[in-house]
Amino acid sequence: MDLNADLGEGFGRWTLTEDEALLTCVTSANVACGFHAGDASVMRRVCDTAAERGVRIGAQVSYRDLAGFGRRAMDVPADELTAEIAYQIGALRVFAEAAGSTVSYVKPHGALYNRVVRDEEQAAAVVAGVLLAGGRPAVLGLPGSRLLAHAEAAGLAPVQEAFADRAYTPEGTLVPRGRAGAVVHDADEVVRRSVGMAVHGAVTGVDGSRIAVAARSLCVHGDTPGAAALALRVRTALEEAGVRVQAFA
Repeated sequence: MDLNADLGEGFGRWTLTEDEALLTCVTSANVACGFHAGDASVMRRVCDTAAERGVRIGAQVSYRDLAGFGRRAMDVPADELTAEIAYQIGALRVFAEAAGSTVSYVKPHGALYNRVVRDEEQAAAVVAGVLLAGGRPAVLGLPGSRLLAHAEAAGLAPVQEAFADRAYTPEGTLVPRGRAGAVVHDADEVVRRSVGMAVHGAVTGVDGSRIAVAARSLCVHGDTPGAAALALRVRTALEEAGVRVQAFA
């Protein structure tokens, strides 16, 4: 099982994610590319550290929404979104390659991530942007999403993802952040859920139902308070349960 986290979510003098500490325990880093968070200096620093520690670098692409942290719904024309996805990947690739690594995968962030679960046009536009940027990285997304279907159809490796600290609907999608209980804050529960998804392929939904989860990567959100300590606990618990923690890319 791969363990990923959102990193580089700072901007200028402001920092949000515990990049140094997270890069000691995750195997894949979803690096903000400047549209919801991050800037050139942040991207370079995270890529340098990730490459040094053997952590795979992924482009966490977003709608252009710094003020809303990429979590506000937006209607972006498909051709414009395609260009913006390619732009973000290209920006990160400069720093990844300068560090001796590469952009191994692409993962949408926030509102875009949720939109491309069901929206055919936006999902196709994201994949078109990945293809435009070149390099043929893998695409990380929610199981059963239109994003992964379009990625596979385009010959890109689709990688299914689960979330350690997010609540699930009975349909297997994420509970919207605006609803109560959308984020799981109890660390012990996050660890239990992580092991359950990795070992048993299932998680308990908000209605108490058992939700099947098939995933190759597990996400711990980097902007959660205490994220680094939580990610370390999750990794330790996975390894103690006999799960080999390694990058998918």
